[in-house]
Amino acid sequence: MHVGIDFTSVIYGRGVSRYTQNLSRSLAQLPEIQLTLFGYSLRQKDVLETQAEKIPGVATQFLRLPTSAIEKLWQFGLKPVSGYIPNLDVFHSWDWVQPPDKNIPIVSTIHDLAILKFPKTAHPAILKAHERSWKMLKEHRSHIIAVSQTTKTDIVKLLGYPAYMVHVVHEAVPEEFLKAADSVTEEQELLIKEKLVLNRPYIFFVGTREPRKNLTRLIQAWQPLASEYDLLIAGESGWDESDLAAKQYKYQPRFLGRITDKALSVLYANAEVFAFPSLYEGFGLPILESFHHGTPVVTSNNSGMIEVAGNAAEFVNPESVESITLGLQKILNETTEEQKKRLQRMIIRQQMFNWETTARETVAVYKQAIQDFK
Repeated sequence: MHVGIDFTSVIYGRGVSRYTQNLSRSLAQLPEIQLTLFGYSLRQKDVLETQAEKIPGVATQFLRLPTSAIEKLWQFGLKPVSGYIPNLDVFHSWDWVQPPDKNIPIVSTIHDLAILKFPKTAHPAILKAHERSWKMLKEHRSHIIAVSQTTKTDIVKLLGYPAYMVHVVHEAVPEEFLKAADSVTEEQELLIKEKLVLNRPYIFFVGTREPRKNLTRLIQAWQPLASEYDLLIAGESGWDESDLAAKQYKYQPRFLGRITDKALSVLYANAEVFAFPSLYEGFGLPILESFHHGTPVVTSNNSGMIEVAGNAAEFVNPESVESITLGLQKILNETTEEQKKRLQRMIIRQQMFNWETTARETVAVYKQAIQDFK
C-alpha cells in the first residue's frame, strides 16, 4: 500500500506535530507500507527535511511554498497531491487544510473539536480555516480518524459526519518524550531541580494556559493545601487570565512557562500529584505521561480523560472547586498500600497505548477508505 501523509505540521512543535512524527515513524516500520512524506513551507522546508531524515525508509516530497499559497491553490483545485506523488493508494491529511484530489481516497485525523465547544476562545480566522477543511472532507466523503470515542461523538454530533466513517484510533506517549525521560542523568536531574527550585512538595500541571484548562478553579482548589504544597504550572502563556485571577488569593502558584522535555520529565517524576482538571480534552495525553513516571493523577470526569485514565486516576467534577480539592486531598493522603495498588493500575493503563497499535489500526482505516472509494 502506497501511503502519502501530510508532514507539514511537524514544523510547529505542537501536539499534532508529535502525532504526525510518531505515526509516520510507526507506519514506516510496517513492511506492507510504502510511505511518502509530503510537506510545504517557504522558510522551514529544511526543518521538514531534517525531521524526515529521522524516519528511515521513507520517500519525501517537500515544496518550498508558504502554507497560505497551498491553501489558495487547493481552494481552486490546483496542484493536487497526486500530481507530485504518483501511484498513491491513499493520502492522510491533517485537519487544517485539505488537498483537492478527487482521484484518491483521503483520510484525516481530528484530535478534538474544542474550537467548536469553546468558540469564544477561537480566533475567527482559525475557525474559518477549520470549517473550510471540514466542509471539504465531507464533500470528498473522506474517512476520519478520531483519537478518542469522545472526539468521534463530537464529530458525528457537531459536524454531522456519518458515524460509520469516523474511526477511533488512540494515540500514545510520543517517543521523543520517552527518550528524553530515559536520558535524564542523576546529575542533570539535580541541576534541573536546583534551577526550578524544587525544594518543597508540589502539585503539578502542564499545558497551554487557555480557559478550558480550568486553571482558575485549580488555583482556588489548591489554596487549602498551599501551606504544605506548591502549585507548579508549566506551559506556554495562552489567553486565559489565571495569572491575574491568582493575585486575589493568599498563596500564589509558580508559572514556569515553556520547558524542555527533560525538565518536564523531572517535574512529572518528582510531583506528589499531577492535576489535570480540564473542562474538555479530545484525548488527554499528559495523563499517560504522568502515568509513565508513576505519578498519580487527578483529572476530570468528562470527555477523553475518562477514556485515557480508566481506573487509574482520581476523577473530579471540574466545575466544582470543592471536588478538585477533595480529589487532591485523597491522593495526597493515600496509604502506602493504596499507592502501590494505584501504581499497578497506572502501569497497566499506560501500556495499553502504543504507537505500533496506533499504526496498525490506522492502516485498517486506510483499507476501509480505499475499499469505499472504489
